[in-house]
Amino acid sequence: MRILYVLFAVVLFLFQAAPDERYSAVGAAADTLACKATPGNFCRSGPCPPTFVASGSCHGGIMACCAK
Repeated sequence: MRILYVLFAVVLFLFQAAPDERYSAVGAAADTLACKATPGNFCRSGPCPPTFVASGSCHGGIMACCAK
């Protein structure tokens, strides 16, 4: 019975570690770094605050890059 617990944990670990193209480190980091390269820009999930405008995307298109 204990082996089932170990196998279940190993299976969960393998599925957790499976890479996804949308969240790859290269793709997600490129637009995030481009957004934060300009001082005052930041990433935000959802709409930007009233005094800011969406100028791009962050984290592979999941979040908005807000700029003044």
